[in-house]
Amino acid sequence: MAEIKTYTMNFGPQHPAAHGVLRLVLELDGETVVRADPHVGLLHRGTEKLAETKPYNQSIGYMDRLDYVSMMCNEHGYVLAMEKLLGIEAPIRAQYIRTMFDEITRILNHLLWLGAHGLDIGAMTVLLYTFREREDLMDIYEAVSGARMHATYYRPGGVHRDIPDQMPQYDPKQFTKSQEKWRNANRQGSVLDFIWDFTERFPKCVDEYETLLSDNRIWKQRTVGIGVVSPERAVALGFTGPMLRGSGIAWDLRKKQPYAAYDQMEFDIPVGKNGDSYDRYLVRVEEMRQSNKIIRQCVKWLRENPGPVMINDHKVVPPKRDVMKNSMEALIHHFKLFTEGMCIPAGEAYAAIEHPKGEFGVYLVSDGANKPYRLKVRAAGFAHLSALDEMARGHMLADVVALIGTQDIVFGEIDR
Repeated sequence: MAEIKTYTMNFGPQHPAAHGVLRLVLELDGETVVRADPHVGLLHRGTEKLAETKPYNQSIGYMDRLDYVSMMCNEHGYVLAMEKLLGIEAPIRAQYIRTMFDEITRILNHLLWLGAHGLDIGAMTVLLYTFREREDLMDIYEAVSGARMHATYYRPGGVHRDIPDQMPQYDPKQFTKSQEKWRNANRQGSVLDFIWDFTERFPKCVDEYETLLSDNRIWKQRTVGIGVVSPERAVALGFTGPMLRGSGIAWDLRKKQPYAAYDQMEFDIPVGKNGDSYDRYLVRVEEMRQSNKIIRQCVKWLRENPGPVMINDHKVVPPKRDVMKNSMEALIHHFKLFTEGMCIPAGEAYAAIEHPKGEFGVYLVSDGANKPYRLKVRAAGFAHLSALDEMARGHMLADVVALIGTQDIVFGEIDR
């Protein structure tokens, strides 16, 4: 008989299950993976280098585009690093707003992950269900920032503006009378009322996703025992977030190193037992339920406690428009901030947050100028992707798709 040789195959970059522009070079023995070699760099935008050429406040929008599914969480890490160097802290109301939007972002991220992961493994309906809820959350993003995705809502010293008193409504011209009434029914009050209404409905929606998947025979065959990572290996490989918690380690920065208003929140850390793809699925689904609980606590607090959402320091925060139009000093502050930006004291700081995908950290070095001397992003997905070879060995080619899905890879933050 002829000697059987392994052969090499490209998985991606143009592949619907590659989740971005991952080029995965697979060495296969028949249909069994012998080696998986991830090639990155096909989406490299040089975000870290770009940030070193721009004033601090102009790079907030670049953070949105790193992991373009978890926009405000990326901003949070960068803004926290700036605040550390400036020695300032956002007002308490802004801290609660940030906490609430971090959790809205976590749900947004997990909904897209669940829909895409299901689609990759052959469950199409889930995507249609999850995008139904994403639509409402995108509307909340749009109501506070004017953008559905790249919000640039967090600023050093607080957030861009307080939560509006009126939730935008659908244009009646687009619908029939009965449709218009139904679509705008929960949009009659403030944005907080709309968020509260969403949190009332959402647990039932998660039940629907679980009905479709959790005990589904095909889903379990595709995920149980696939990509098992032991707790020791998960730590050694630098896993964070659901990838680490799926292996049974209860590490969550919101509990271990609280920031914003997380020390005031009551929630649990979901943890897996077996470290396989199915456990990581269960962890993320339970995280959506816990995020819902946190959002409800934030809405309650925000309704009862009005106050400023920005510090009153015009070396960092531009003055209000009406003040700027009538005061020479305010006009100078405004002009200086938008032409030159702010100068941050020399030093270095690292700020990390519990991003939906794991630990997202920003290491910032300042030399006292108006732009960073060096900016380094610690992306959660990079460590996970580098473990793909170890996770995929011995599995079948079809399991590679399940593994990419379970890692929840978004290439913007990996290529930076």
